[in-house]
Amino acid sequence: MFAFTFLGTSASVPSAERNHPGLLVEAGSHRILVDCGEGTQRQLLRSGAGFRRLDRLLLTHGHFDHVLGIPGLFSTLRLRQSADVMTIHASPATLEVVVGMLAGLWGEGRAPIPLELVPLTAGQVIDEGEFTVACFPVRHRDTDSFGFSFESRARRHLRPDRLAALGVPDGPVRKELAEGRPATLADGRTIDPESILGPPERRRKLVIVGDAETTEGLAEPVRGADVLVIEATFLDRDAAIARDYGHLTAGEAAALAAMCDVKQLVLTHISGRYTNEDLLAEATKTFPNSRIAMDFDHIVI
Repeated sequence: MFAFTFLGTSASVPSAERNHPGLLVEAGSHRILVDCGEGTQRQLLRSGAGFRRLDRLLLTHGHFDHVLGIPGLFSTLRLRQSADVMTIHASPATLEVVVGMLAGLWGEGRAPIPLELVPLTAGQVIDEGEFTVACFPVRHRDTDSFGFSFESRARRHLRPDRLAALGVPDGPVRKELAEGRPATLADGRTIDPESILGPPERRRKLVIVGDAETTEGLAEPVRGADVLVIEATFLDRDAAIARDYGHLTAGEAAALAAMCDVKQLVLTHISGRYTNEDLLAEATKTFPNSRIAMDFDHIVI
């Protein structure tokens, strides 16, 4: 299961209702922040999520509206005397922006908290057993940008009726069986996990795309997503302006979702020049299961 909370959904200029970009993803016992726009630490507090177990940051790219919240967040973590290492996964060019920003505040090579910087290359980024995170390149102006795909493992659950029928007790024996290994009971019987495991549950997939100037090259990483989170800064009527600024229209995002068998489309990076109703109307013409993200929206897959 993935759960995610929008901490900021604005385009480059924030509004009274929308903070700069930030998204908190919860997967199992892990909490991962995707982008960290100005004010993200306050949004974490306002959402009720807080700072606990927050030790990974994935950055889509290095434009300031996606990274300016990092110094404030790190300052707060320092004041809270956090000893956890913060790992930032980003492209080499984006990491240069982060390093320069931190150097300007704390000195070259220094940071207020323990920090690990991991350059991204296309492919798997994180493997936590129960889920993986992969990254893929995204075209956005002159940046070295990446999108992220969260995918759960296919799991099989123990069947209570079979456990009862075979007299399998609670405890380590069930753990062995749940992990697919045969287990021996106290009476000497050996239980085959195939006899008590149900069918594999369907994998869950969450895809997050930050700013993008085109959907070219995104079809394969997006395909089959339960939820696609992607920008929609413009309407189709302003497609020429969208190209100039390196952004997508709501219609283009919807066309990508329709082409790639996405189950739900969530549009973010919303410009104040349009109403939610206009953006949603354009998207739903092509992909009916679309929604416009608002700050603090919480979605569970």
